[in-house]
Amino acid sequence: MKFLADESIDRQVVDRLRIDGHEVRYVTEMEPGISDDLVLSRANQEMAELVSTAITQHLPELENAFVVIVPGSIRIRRSDL
Repeated sequence: MKFLADESIDRQVVDRLRIDGHEVRYVTEMEPGISDDLVLSRANQEMAELVSTAITQHLPELENAFVVIVPGSIRIRRSDL
């Protein structure tokens, strides 16, 4: 799973998440001091890229379908319409 950890998160938590195999982007390592709005913007930007890639890869399957997109997985349930 991917995380974006703000500066208020202790390094110990970030290290543990990484040891457990998670991808963690840590504001302290990237851009210390950025505003909360910018942190949220960065997280949304990464999610937008994930959704865009999933749509591009599965476009023919998406019409009349229920779709759930999460990091590492896409679930497509076709409608019987």
